Amino acid sequence: MDLKAYFGRIGFVGEPRADLATLCALHRAHLLAIPYENLDVQLGRPVGLDAQRAFDKIVTRGRGGWCYEMNSLFAAVLEEIGFKVTRMAGAVMREAMGDVVLGNHLVLLVSVDGEPWIADVGLGDGSLDPFVLRAGPFSVEGYRFGLARLDRMWWRFQNHQQSNARSFDFIPEPSLPGVLAAHCEWQQTAPESTFVMNLVVQRFTGQEILQLHGRVLRSVRPDSQRERVLASADDLLRVLDRQFGLDVPEAATLWPRIVARHEALFETPTLSASRKPVRLTSIAPRRARTGRVPPPPVRRPREPAPQRR
Repeated sequence: MDLKAYFGRIGFVGEPRADLATLCALHRAHLLAIPYENLDVQLGRPVGLDAQRAFDKIVTRGRGGWCYEMNSLFAAVLEEIGFKVTRMAGAVMREAMGDVVLGNHLVLLVSVDGEPWIADVGLGDGSLDPFVLRAGPFSVEGYRFGLARLDRMWWRFQNHQQSNARSFDFIPEPSLPGVLAAHCEWQQTAPESTFVMNLVVQRFTGQEILQLHGRVLRSVRPDSQRERVLASADDLLRVLDRQFGLDVPEAATLWPRIVARHEALFETPTLSASRKPVRLTSIAPRRARTGRVPPPPVRRPREPAPQRR
Protein backbone atom coordinates (compact mmCIF):
# COMPACT_ATOMS: atom_id res chain seq x y z
CA MET A 1 0.00 0.00 0.00
CA ASP A 2 1.49 3.34 -1.10
CA LEU A 3 0.68 5.43 1.96
CA LYS A 4 2.33 8.52 0.54
CA ALA A 5 0.01 8.48 -2.49
CA TYR A 6 -3.05 7.91 -0.27
CA PHE A 7 -2.05 10.76 2.03
CA GLY A 8 -1.66 12.99 -1.02
CA ARG A 9 -5.12 12.02 -2.25
CA ILE A 10 -6.79 13.05 1.03
CA GLY A 11 -4.49 15.96 1.87
CA PHE A 12 -3.09 14.45 5.07
CA VAL A 13 0.14 16.05 6.30
CA GLY A 14 2.09 14.76 9.28
CA GLU A 15 3.63 11.65 10.77
CA PRO A 16 1.04 8.85 10.99
CA ARG A 17 0.94 6.92 14.24
CA ALA A 18 -1.39 4.24 15.58
CA ASP A 19 -3.12 6.69 17.90
CA LEU A 20 -6.48 8.41 18.19
CA ALA A 21 -5.30 11.72 16.73
CA THR A 22 -4.15 10.01 13.53
CA LEU A 23 -7.33 7.92 13.24
CA CYS A 24 -9.53 11.01 13.58
CA ALA A 25 -7.44 13.07 11.17
CA LEU A 26 -7.41 10.36 8.49
CA HIS A 27 -11.12 9.59 8.88
CA ARG A 28 -12.14 13.23 8.45
CA ALA A 29 -9.64 13.91 5.64
CA HIS A 30 -10.84 10.85 3.69
CA LEU A 31 -14.49 11.88 3.86
CA LEU A 32 -13.78 15.50 2.93
CA ALA A 33 -11.69 14.48 -0.09
CA ILE A 34 -13.33 11.35 -1.50
CA PRO A 35 -16.98 11.09 -2.56
CA TYR A 36 -19.23 8.13 -1.97
CA GLU A 37 -20.47 6.95 -5.39
CA ASN A 38 -21.88 3.93 -7.20
CA LEU A 39 -21.16 5.00 -10.78
CA ASP A 40 -19.38 1.73 -11.61
CA VAL A 41 -22.39 -0.25 -10.42
CA GLN A 42 -24.63 1.91 -12.60
CA LEU A 43 -22.31 1.39 -15.57
CA GLY A 44 -22.21 -2.40 -15.06
CA ARG A 45 -18.55 -2.55 -13.98
CA PRO A 46 -17.74 -5.12 -11.27
CA VAL A 47 -16.47 -3.87 -7.92
CA GLY A 48 -15.40 -5.81 -4.87
CA LEU A 49 -13.67 -5.88 -1.50
CA ASP A 50 -10.07 -5.97 -2.72
CA ALA A 51 -8.13 -3.11 -1.13
CA GLN A 52 -5.58 -2.82 -3.94
CA ARG A 53 -8.29 -2.51 -6.58
CA ALA A 54 -9.95 0.14 -4.43
CA PHE A 55 -6.61 1.95 -4.15
CA ASP A 56 -6.12 1.95 -7.93
CA LYS A 57 -9.63 3.33 -8.46
CA ILE A 58 -9.83 5.85 -5.63
CA VAL A 59 -6.23 7.02 -5.28
CA THR A 60 -4.64 6.47 -8.68
CA ARG A 61 -7.67 7.35 -10.84
CA GLY A 62 -9.22 9.93 -8.51
CA ARG A 63 -12.60 8.27 -8.19
CA GLY A 64 -14.82 7.56 -5.19
CA GLY A 65 -16.47 4.32 -4.09
CA TRP A 66 -19.16 2.69 -1.99
CA CYS A 67 -18.79 1.07 1.43
CA TYR A 68 -17.06 -2.13 0.31
CA GLU A 69 -14.36 -0.15 -1.50
CA MET A 70 -14.00 2.82 0.83
CA ASN A 71 -13.77 0.86 4.07
CA SER A 72 -11.61 -1.89 2.51
CA LEU A 73 -9.11 0.77 1.46
CA PHE A 74 -9.30 2.58 4.80
CA ALA A 75 -8.79 -0.66 6.74
CA ALA A 76 -5.68 -1.51 4.70
CA VAL A 77 -4.26 1.97 5.30
CA LEU A 78 -4.87 1.75 9.06
CA GLU A 79 -3.28 -1.69 9.26
CA GLU A 80 -0.24 -0.45 7.34
CA ILE A 81 0.17 2.29 9.95
CA GLY A 82 -0.12 -0.25 12.79
CA PHE A 83 -3.74 -0.20 13.91
CA LYS A 84 -5.62 -3.39 14.75
CA VAL A 85 -8.71 -3.42 12.52
CA THR A 86 -11.73 -5.74 12.52
CA ARG A 87 -13.92 -5.85 9.39
CA MET A 88 -17.52 -6.22 10.55
CA ALA A 89 -20.71 -7.01 8.65
CA GLY A 90 -23.17 -4.18 9.05
CA ALA A 91 -26.92 -4.43 8.48
CA VAL A 92 -28.42 -1.18 7.15
CA MET A 93 -32.09 -0.87 8.16
CA ARG A 94 -32.13 -4.22 9.97
CA GLU A 95 -34.69 -2.62 12.31
CA ALA A 96 -37.16 -2.73 9.40
CA MET A 97 -35.95 -5.67 7.30
CA GLY A 98 -34.48 -8.16 9.75
CA ASP A 99 -31.31 -10.27 9.79
CA VAL A 100 -31.45 -10.97 6.04
CA VAL A 101 -29.65 -7.66 5.38
CA LEU A 102 -26.59 -8.58 7.48
CA GLY A 103 -23.63 -7.86 5.23
CA ASN A 104 -25.16 -5.08 3.14
CA HIS A 105 -22.61 -2.73 4.74
CA LEU A 106 -18.93 -3.02 5.67
CA VAL A 107 -17.94 -1.18 8.85
CA LEU A 108 -14.69 -1.15 10.81
CA LEU A 109 -13.82 -1.67 14.46
CA VAL A 110 -10.46 -0.10 15.32
CA SER A 111 -8.58 -0.70 18.56
CA VAL A 112 -6.89 2.44 19.93
CA ASP A 113 -4.95 2.02 23.15
CA GLY A 114 -7.16 -0.97 23.96
CA GLU A 115 -10.39 0.96 23.42
CA PRO A 116 -12.79 0.03 20.56
CA TRP A 117 -13.68 2.74 18.03
CA ILE A 118 -16.05 2.60 15.06
CA ALA A 119 -14.60 3.91 11.80
CA ASP A 120 -16.87 4.19 8.78
CA VAL A 121 -15.86 6.19 5.70
CA GLY A 122 -18.30 4.22 3.54
CA LEU A 123 -21.80 5.12 4.75
CA GLY A 124 -22.00 8.23 2.59
CA ASP A 125 -23.74 10.55 5.03
CA GLY A 126 -22.81 9.25 8.48
CA SER A 127 -20.40 10.62 11.07
CA LEU A 128 -17.51 12.72 9.82
CA ASP A 129 -15.44 11.44 12.76
CA PRO A 130 -14.90 7.97 14.23
CA PHE A 131 -16.72 7.29 17.49
CA VAL A 132 -16.08 5.13 20.53
CA LEU A 133 -18.09 1.92 20.98
CA ARG A 134 -20.16 3.23 23.87
CA ALA A 135 -23.93 3.50 24.15
CA GLY A 136 -25.36 7.01 24.11
CA PRO A 137 -25.99 10.08 21.95
CA PHE A 138 -23.22 12.14 20.38
CA SER A 139 -22.93 14.94 17.83
CA VAL A 140 -20.47 15.89 15.10
CA GLU A 141 -20.56 19.25 13.29
CA GLY A 142 -24.12 19.83 14.50
CA TYR A 143 -25.46 16.44 13.34
CA ARG A 144 -26.91 14.28 16.12
CA PHE A 145 -26.24 10.54 16.24
CA GLY A 146 -26.84 7.68 18.65
CA LEU A 147 -25.31 4.34 19.51
CA ALA A 148 -27.36 1.72 21.38
CA ARG A 149 -26.66 -1.78 22.63
CA LEU A 150 -29.67 -3.87 21.64
CA ASP A 151 -28.82 -7.15 23.37
CA ARG A 152 -25.83 -9.39 24.15
CA MET A 153 -24.70 -9.34 20.50
CA TRP A 154 -26.18 -6.48 18.53
CA TRP A 155 -25.44 -2.76 18.49
CA ARG A 156 -27.30 -0.08 16.50
CA PHE A 157 -25.90 3.10 15.03
CA GLN A 158 -28.62 5.73 14.58
CA ASN A 159 -27.81 8.22 11.84
CA HIS A 160 -28.81 11.89 11.85
CA GLN A 161 -32.29 13.06 10.86
CA GLN A 162 -31.26 14.32 7.41
CA SER A 163 -29.63 11.03 6.43
CA ASN A 164 -30.64 8.47 3.82
CA ALA A 165 -29.30 5.38 5.62
CA ARG A 166 -31.13 5.99 8.90
CA SER A 167 -29.49 3.18 10.89
CA PHE A 168 -27.34 0.10 10.74
CA ASP A 169 -26.84 -2.76 13.20
CA PHE A 170 -23.66 -4.72 13.77
CA ILE A 171 -22.02 -7.31 15.99
CA PRO A 172 -18.54 -6.19 17.15
CA GLU A 173 -16.68 -9.22 15.81
CA PRO A 174 -15.21 -10.28 12.45
CA SER A 175 -17.71 -10.89 9.68
CA LEU A 176 -18.65 -14.49 8.92
CA PRO A 177 -16.82 -15.83 5.84
CA GLY A 178 -18.46 -14.90 2.56
CA VAL A 179 -21.23 -12.72 4.02
CA LEU A 180 -19.81 -9.40 2.82
CA ALA A 181 -18.77 -10.78 -0.57
CA ALA A 182 -22.22 -12.27 -1.18
CA HIS A 183 -24.01 -9.02 -0.43
CA CYS A 184 -21.49 -6.99 -2.41
CA GLU A 185 -22.18 -9.18 -5.44
CA TRP A 186 -25.96 -9.09 -5.01
CA GLN A 187 -26.16 -5.33 -4.55
CA GLN A 188 -24.33 -4.66 -7.81
CA THR A 189 -26.06 -7.30 -9.99
CA ALA A 190 -29.63 -7.92 -8.78
CA PRO A 191 -32.21 -5.91 -10.77
CA GLU A 192 -34.09 -5.26 -7.50
CA SER A 193 -31.03 -3.77 -5.78
CA THR A 194 -31.34 -0.11 -4.81
CA PHE A 195 -27.82 0.48 -6.12
CA VAL A 196 -28.64 -1.04 -9.50
CA MET A 197 -31.81 1.02 -9.80
CA ASN A 198 -30.49 4.34 -8.48
CA LEU A 199 -27.47 6.59 -8.99
CA VAL A 200 -26.09 7.63 -5.59
CA VAL A 201 -23.27 10.16 -5.08
CA GLN A 202 -22.54 11.88 -1.76
CA ARG A 203 -19.81 14.09 -0.38
CA PHE A 204 -18.96 15.96 2.81
CA THR A 205 -17.93 19.61 2.53
CA GLY A 206 -17.54 20.34 6.23
CA GLN A 207 -20.88 20.97 7.89
CA GLU A 208 -22.68 20.47 4.58
CA ILE A 209 -23.37 17.13 2.88
CA LEU A 210 -24.03 17.04 -0.86
CA GLN A 211 -26.30 14.20 -1.98
CA LEU A 212 -27.13 13.26 -5.57
CA HIS A 213 -29.84 10.61 -5.86
CA GLY A 214 -30.74 10.11 -9.48
CA ARG A 215 -31.83 13.55 -10.72
CA VAL A 216 -32.21 15.09 -7.27
CA LEU A 217 -29.32 17.15 -5.89
CA ARG A 218 -29.56 18.00 -2.21
CA SER A 219 -27.45 20.27 -0.05
CA VAL A 220 -27.97 19.11 3.53
CA ARG A 221 -27.17 20.88 6.79
CA PRO A 222 -28.09 19.81 10.34
CA ASP A 223 -31.27 21.89 10.36
CA SER A 224 -32.11 22.42 6.69
CA GLN A 225 -31.75 21.23 3.13
CA ARG A 226 -31.98 22.67 -0.38
CA GLU A 227 -32.94 20.61 -3.42
CA ARG A 228 -33.15 20.85 -7.17
CA VAL A 229 -33.82 18.45 -10.01
CA LEU A 230 -31.13 18.11 -12.67
CA ALA A 231 -32.23 19.22 -16.13
CA SER A 232 -30.07 17.23 -18.56
CA ALA A 233 -27.18 14.85 -19.09
CA ASP A 234 -24.86 17.86 -19.42
CA ASP A 235 -26.16 19.14 -16.09
CA LEU A 236 -25.36 15.75 -14.55
CA LEU A 237 -21.77 15.80 -15.83
CA ARG A 238 -21.25 19.36 -14.58
CA VAL A 239 -22.52 18.47 -11.11
CA LEU A 240 -20.36 15.34 -10.93
CA ASP A 241 -17.29 17.33 -11.97
CA ARG A 242 -17.73 20.63 -10.14
CA GLN A 243 -19.43 19.52 -6.95
CA PHE A 244 -18.15 15.97 -6.47
CA GLY A 245 -14.78 16.10 -8.24
CA LEU A 246 -15.66 13.20 -10.54
CA ASP A 247 -14.64 13.24 -14.20
CA VAL A 248 -16.71 10.37 -15.59
CA PRO A 249 -18.01 11.45 -19.04
CA GLU A 250 -19.55 8.04 -19.70
CA ALA A 251 -22.06 8.82 -16.93
CA ALA A 252 -24.00 10.73 -19.59
CA THR A 253 -25.13 7.39 -21.01
CA LEU A 254 -27.05 6.79 -17.75
CA TRP A 255 -29.32 9.80 -18.26
CA PRO A 256 -32.29 8.02 -19.95
CA ARG A 257 -32.40 5.45 -17.13
CA ILE A 258 -32.09 8.16 -14.48
CA VAL A 259 -35.03 10.07 -15.97
CA ALA A 260 -37.14 6.92 -16.25
CA ARG A 261 -36.41 6.00 -12.64
CA HIS A 262 -37.28 9.50 -11.45
CA GLU A 263 -40.64 9.37 -13.23
CA ALA A 264 -41.33 5.93 -11.75
CA LEU A 265 -40.76 7.29 -8.24
CA PHE A 266 -42.46 10.67 -8.46
CA GLU A 267 -45.73 11.86 -9.91
CA THR A 268 -44.26 14.48 -12.20
CA PRO A 269 -43.75 14.76 -15.97
CA THR A 270 -40.28 14.76 -17.49
CA LEU A 271 -38.53 18.10 -17.13
CA SER A 272 -37.16 19.34 -20.41
CA ALA A 273 -33.77 21.01 -20.56
CA SER A 274 -35.51 24.33 -21.28
CA ARG A 275 -37.55 24.25 -18.07
CA LYS A 276 -36.27 25.56 -14.79
CA PRO A 277 -35.60 22.71 -12.32
CA VAL A 278 -38.12 22.57 -9.49
CA ARG A 279 -37.75 21.86 -5.80
CA LEU A 280 -38.38 18.24 -4.93
CA THR A 281 -40.51 19.39 -2.01
CA SER A 282 -43.19 20.27 -4.56
CA ILE A 283 -43.26 16.72 -5.92
CA ALA A 284 -45.45 14.11 -4.25
CA PRO A 285 -43.65 10.77 -3.86
CA ARG A 286 -45.50 7.78 -5.29
CA ARG A 287 -43.53 5.33 -3.19
CA ALA A 288 -40.36 5.46 -1.16
CA ARG A 289 -37.20 3.40 -1.67
CA THR A 290 -38.84 0.79 -3.85
CA GLY A 291 -37.25 -2.42 -4.89
CA ARG A 292 -34.91 -2.98 -1.97
CA VAL A 293 -35.33 -6.74 -1.91
CA PRO A 294 -32.65 -8.48 0.17
CA PRO A 295 -30.47 -11.32 -1.15
CA PRO A 296 -30.94 -14.92 -0.02
CA PRO A 297 -30.85 -15.31 3.77
CA VAL A 298 -27.52 -15.72 5.50
CA ARG A 299 -26.94 -17.80 8.58
CA ARG A 300 -27.65 -15.83 11.75
CA PRO A 301 -24.65 -15.66 14.08
CA ARG A 302 -24.92 -17.78 17.17
CA GLU A 303 -24.98 -16.17 20.55
CA PRO A 304 -21.60 -16.38 22.23
CA ALA A 305 -21.22 -19.11 24.83
CA PRO A 306 -20.92 -17.89 28.42
CA GLN A 307 -17.31 -17.31 29.42
CA ARG A 308 -15.92 -19.52 32.11
CA ARG A 309 -14.79 -17.80 35.23
